Amino acid sequence: QVQLVESGGGLVQPGESLRLSCAASGFAFSFYAMSWYRQAPGKERELVASIGSAASSINYAESVKGRFTISRDNAKNTVYLQMNNQRPEDTSMYYCKREGRPPAYWGQGTQVTVSS
Repeated sequence: QVQLVESGGGLVQPGESLRLSCAASGFAFSFYAMSWYRQAPGKERELVASIGSAASSINYAESVKGRFTISRDNAKNTVYLQMNNQRPEDTSMYYCKREGRPPAYWGQGTQVTVSS
């Protein structure tokens, strides 16, 4: 079955970096676009970044442009989110999602907390 497992979250101070990973299994990973979303308490889930199947199309939310980088390794069935110069407002649960043909699949999420 389809599984998406996020890892790499944690507690960091403002200005520090983290790299999130999402390990995929149960489907042909290289054929699907993938995305990272985040959801803070009391807020709606929002798209952070997306990457096409061959990494030819990449998009970012305005709030993370220039600080976050999405990438993928199709040989490892993994999508990454490098988060630099983090801010307190980046504090959220981060989820990866398989895009494209329904149904949508989500991981269980990994918590990122940015606080001094």
